[in-house]
Amino acid sequence: MPSSATENRRDFLKTSARVAGTAAVIGAASQHARAFAGEDNTVRVVLVGCGGRGTGAAANAVQVKGSPVQLVGMADVFRDRLDRSYDTLAKNFADKVDVPEERKFVGFDSYKSAMDLLEPGDVVILTTPPAFRWVHYAYAIEKGLHVFMEKPVTVDGPSSRRMLEFNEKAKEKNLKVGVGLMCRHCVARGELYDRIRDGQIGDVLELRAYRMAGPTASAASGPRPEGMDELEYQIRRFHSFLWASGGAYSDFLIHNIDECCWMKDAWPVEAEATGGRHYRGDMIDQNFDQYSVEYTFDDGTKLFLRGRTMPGCQNRFASYVGGSKGSAVISARSHWPSRARIYNSWDWTKENEVWNCGKETVNPYQKEWEDLVEAIREDKAYNEVERGVEASLVTAMGRMAAHTGQKWTRDQTLNHDVELGTAPDGTTVADLTLGGPPPLRENDKGKYPVPMPGVITKREF
Repeated sequence: MPSSATENRRDFLKTSARVAGTAAVIGAASQHARAFAGEDNTVRVVLVGCGGRGTGAAANAVQVKGSPVQLVGMADVFRDRLDRSYDTLAKNFADKVDVPEERKFVGFDSYKSAMDLLEPGDVVILTTPPAFRWVHYAYAIEKGLHVFMEKPVTVDGPSSRRMLEFNEKAKEKNLKVGVGLMCRHCVARGELYDRIRDGQIGDVLELRAYRMAGPTASAASGPRPEGMDELEYQIRRFHSFLWASGGAYSDFLIHNIDECCWMKDAWPVEAEATGGRHYRGDMIDQNFDQYSVEYTFDDGTKLFLRGRTMPGCQNRFASYVGGSKGSAVISARSHWPSRARIYNSWDWTKENEVWNCGKETVNPYQKEWEDLVEAIREDKAYNEVERGVEASLVTAMGRMAAHTGQKWTRDQTLNHDVELGTAPDGTTVADLTLGGPPPLRENDKGKYPVPMPGVITKREF
């Protein structure tokens, strides 16, 4: 863009900000992070990773209230996923989606083409499988872009260390970064957190979390279809492969773990766990069907977690906290509405209920976008990456404890030298190409290595 146009835009935005009573976001402290991206005060966004969560995140972005947001580019490794996402978004938000054919990009390098459409201060949505997060985040920082990234943001120690290092550069550039742990933006949970901090249930003594359901998303996968490229299969079925996603454990259980740690206001320092695979038939994924994890905080408090993806079993989707003066429901039946409430004992009867959140009207999936865009427009400090890495790391710690049959500490997990997305020849996810070898290869029977607790103890497989 010519410098004169940029200056005109900045003049316009400063005037708009004064009229609207909104703080200007352009100044010496944020010279690399221009907040507004359109001649008409529109925030421009591109989507990198066009699966279901990416489509949902883009929908949330363009629905931000009181702030024009427009989707101007899309990128994915697979054309069919991009097309489905575009069709959904264009149908539901026609006036907010301006993505002509020349701004649709396909392939492993497509993220660069999409981000190259933007200028510093625009926003990129990163919703590919988490193995690629550090690659895409590095490029976003180089381009001076604000970021929304999905969870988990890392799946192992090396990628966690790398993301924390990259994030220092993002903070230097005053970039605003949201992480898709949307429960942290839930109004009801926020009030519950305040009440727990005020001592309404006394000292926190115990936390429990459950996510027990049938097979979920792409976590259970059968043999690769004949003729399909092996790397393509692994990315399409990314919940089945530890290198791509951390598996079902990391991708699905992280929310329950994170909301419990929020209420405790701390992160666990170690984990012990069990888990196993049952009646899997010809399934080739690397997941266990059930996990039972005991997390320990620095003060000795425990978080007990149960995860299961087995059909025909009793389902449960909830998180709880027990205190010396009472107990609380953090969530029940789903991520939202939370149905948060407090009891004056551990006996959950109506008579013992002393507070409940009432009807919940603010969707946290939407509010996390409202909060991010507000921070961009008002130049507020806003970076959720460290918290996102910590939640991802603690999740990986429990997963590794279950997969190895050993106790794992937080620091041991962070400093572990095994990067799941790096192939034996040193090839990383940044080097992948369609038709090329994946980080993990199937054996001559079309199957992949699975964790063997007690047998393989220094790594997961």
